[in-house]
Amino acid sequence: MKLLDKYVAKNFLIGYAIAFFVLMGLRVIIDLFVNIDEFTENIHLGTLEVIKNIITFYGVNSSIYFRDFAGIITVVAAAFSLGKMVRNNELVAVMASGISLKRVISPIVLLALLLTGLLIIDQELIIPPLADRLVRKHDDMPGSESYDVWFISDSKNSLICSQRFDVKTSTLFNPTIILRKPAATAGTWHVTGWIKADKAVYSRETNSWDLTKGRLTSVSKYYEQQRPDSKENLRQSNQTISSYSTDLNPKNIPVMRKARHKTLLSSRQLSALAAQRTKVRDLAQLYSQKHFRVTDPIINFVMLMISLPILICRDPKAMKSAVMIGFGVTTACFITTFVCKILATEMVFQRIIPEFWAWLPVFIFLPIAFVELDSMKT
Repeated sequence: MKLLDKYVAKNFLIGYAIAFFVLMGLRVIIDLFVNIDEFTENIHLGTLEVIKNIITFYGVNSSIYFRDFAGIITVVAAAFSLGKMVRNNELVAVMASGISLKRVISPIVLLALLLTGLLIIDQELIIPPLADRLVRKHDDMPGSESYDVWFISDSKNSLICSQRFDVKTSTLFNPTIILRKPAATAGTWHVTGWIKADKAVYSRETNSWDLTKGRLTSVSKYYEQQRPDSKENLRQSNQTISSYSTDLNPKNIPVMRKARHKTLLSSRQLSALAAQRTKVRDLAQLYSQKHFRVTDPIINFVMLMISLPILICRDPKAMKSAVMIGFGVTTACFITTFVCKILATEMVFQRIIPEFWAWLPVFIFLPIAFVELDSMKT
């Protein structure tokens, strides 16, 4: 690596570190300022416990903040490093030595690609194991959370309901499990029975729920063929049941409760959910998440490639306007991506097309990045 490459890379990494701590700290401070009263709602907690709870909460949620700000951090770091070189008239000296400015920004592009890998690692390897802690509210103490559970589907296509799920004891109180199987018509189901119990406690040894006073009611359907106009009849049989085996465990129940929490799942988990037959809107959310996992790193890199040609200016007086234009284009890309994420699950053009909306920002701004790079005065 040449001395110039080391110098540019060093400036970029310093700018990246500054932008990371400034933006992440600003995000934490704003959220803490708005929600400080919720952390202090538990009057029995001491000062040290409240501070520990705050540090734990924002330490875990920093993984989400980085996911949201990764692209902006890279652009700010590039503006910092190039702004320093422009202010010291170093780019003029580099051009006078016969080195192209495209060669100057190559270390920034390479480092941006490597740092994009951090976003992928964060999204696929760090956030999913922490998902059950990331859904915790500000006023919840770790381990003391309780949730209501309504119609969560598992891999067996059963629907699980409970008035209260206690995280600390891994217990479902008064659970009802509706057993069903797919019908011949797509999107419809046949109920084959249901399970009721006083409570269900998860056993990590058997990976199943131990039922207290569990009762299985099986339903069999048959038609009387003698009369065409006969109505459907039901036969019910009751039996006791001591346990229920399912892939739904205490760790993923808090995540599966809300559709918006599915953004915390990994691509493998999203694929497993998409393989289950579910509602069209739910499938659209899953497919949009899968495609945005691919396009988000690309969009972050495209935002940088759009900004770099604008930030490369030889006149220090023009640097301020170049920074404003660069951030304006970056903001436009960011807002476009945000709008596309909303429209991905909506009925637009008489269809729900999550794949189209996930790739639309790339189709719009990638050509702009190529045009900017081609027109850059080097």
